[in-house]
Amino acid sequence: MIDLTLAELARLVGGRLHRATGDERITGTVEFDSRAVGPGGLFVALPGERADGHGFAAAAAAQGAAGVLAAREVEAPAVLVPTAATPEGARGSYVLEADHDGSGAAVLAALQALARHVVDTLVARTGLSVVGITGSSGKTSTKDLVAALLERDGPTVAPPGSFNNELGHPWTALRADAATRHLVCELSARGPGHIAALCRVAPPRVGAVLNVGSAHLGEFGSREAIAAAKGELVEALPPAGRGGVAVLGADDPVVAAMADRTAARVVHAGRAPAAHVRAVDESLGGDGRARFRLVTARGEADVALRLRGSHQVDNALVAAAIALETTGLSVAQVAEALGQAEPRSRWRMEVGERADGLTVLNDAYNANPESMRAALATLAAMEGRHTAVLGMMAELGPDAEAAHAELGRLAASTGLHRLVVVGEGARGVHEAARDAGLASDLVPDAAAAVAAVHAGPGDVVLVKASRSAGLETVAEALLAGGGAS
Repeated sequence: MIDLTLAELARLVGGRLHRATGDERITGTVEFDSRAVGPGGLFVALPGERADGHGFAAAAAAQGAAGVLAAREVEAPAVLVPTAATPEGARGSYVLEADHDGSGAAVLAALQALARHVVDTLVARTGLSVVGITGSSGKTSTKDLVAALLERDGPTVAPPGSFNNELGHPWTALRADAATRHLVCELSARGPGHIAALCRVAPPRVGAVLNVGSAHLGEFGSREAIAAAKGELVEALPPAGRGGVAVLGADDPVVAAMADRTAARVVHAGRAPAAHVRAVDESLGGDGRARFRLVTARGEADVALRLRGSHQVDNALVAAAIALETTGLSVAQVAEALGQAEPRSRWRMEVGERADGLTVLNDAYNANPESMRAALATLAAMEGRHTAVLGMMAELGPDAEAAHAELGRLAASTGLHRLVVVGEGARGVHEAARDAGLASDLVPDAAAAVAAVHAGPGDVVLVKASRSAGLETVAEALLAGGGAS
């Protein structure tokens, strides 16, 4: 965040001062959780499921906040913004589900306007490089890899976890200050126009589209609609003459075809022989870690990833392409940084080992057919006896029944010792796996899943489902000693 007075903030967002002289100076961070506000910070009052942020304005001021961004009068120095229409990209917003009077939409619009001002100012003053990343799967892991690489070049801001929506996006952008060299943004969408709107909040110079899969198919209706939405990122990039670069997943024909939708210079990354940044001589070890040779126009280098799964090679290639386009790092330095990168976001192929030698792959943050295939392939490559605890894949629309049945058949073909399926929403996985000859238990909840695992030393257990299933508790219980054979 760059320093601003409340008077300057009011002018930027079209608000008015309340209980403030206007000379109060914002020197700290911008927060929507009053508990996180520190001296000189700005508290953003948003409605929530349990409480309205306007009710915590006084508490934020008591903790040293310089002011509050609000839509109603509060007991603290504040900038009040008029109620407004829902900001672009926020329709169907999880953030605004509790917004009954338009106050949340008004405050969110003001927050986004503030973020745009800060980003534009930093780009002009310091040459801040803004990178945007989207795709149906792998966004967060790729974002984490990109951040790990760009940090070798200078101070880098990236969102924690999957902070990638109309609230997390401006919040992340407002973490950037005069010392920040790179801003890495992860962009999600629940419908057409969402990614375009996020790009207007923090306009990227470099944008990457990883893949177009089945995630959120129920919301979009078709893979073509998902592709149209993901391609909004490359459409928003500046032309090549102004430094715009689009990094496209070379192995997904739908993504590769997005080259026709951008005026930016295109860099293809993948395993395809024609890719500008590609992998050759790839292998997957018994620990689930991939090795490959990174091949680019600027040279080659061997990479040994610490991350699990061959799908991480796709993510690493996109990260390498972004680093080579935005920094002065050599190919050897990029390869070294990739090899040293550790997982940063919870419940994404997070590996834990119990004292008796049981290994748990906690990939319970989210799931779709593509990420399920990748997770099962990783499990199959690892040494030991394999058990998978799988739950439902959400937001697949009319394809859900067929997708769950296909997952069950796939599970049966991967040499699993045992399959535990959690919840009625995933019954199709259980029935298809059982019909294909795999021993499978259908259990009602996470507690029953732990009891059904029966794993011991040397075994490897994969835990994966959509976030709504809450199966991270299964992984935690197994590591604590549950499910022992």
